Amino acid sequence: MSERIEKMRSRLTATFAPLECQLVDDSHLHAGHAGAASGAGHYSVRIVSDRFDGLNRVARHRLVYDCLRDMMTSDIHALNIIALAPSEVEK
Repeated sequence: MSERIEKMRSRLTATFAPLECQLVDDSHLHAGHAGAASGAGHYSVRIVSDRFDGLNRVARHRLVYDCLRDMMTSDIHALNIIALAPSEVEK
């Protein structure tokens, strides 16, 4: 697993204590894309946390972006976020 993924996972885990945290590097799907030229990657995250309970999608995404803020300027070009409260996950 890449160093970036591990760094992202570590931060997300420390911030959200998630019940689930899936991170995928989608950079290979964007080869040749202008944003990929900088070396920053494209990632997808699915995170389930009590911290998202009662928050709308925009507020949830802001929390995730705030957690990864410094990486957004150097390591992450694009981030696809699915942020759910535990009550929203099918059992």
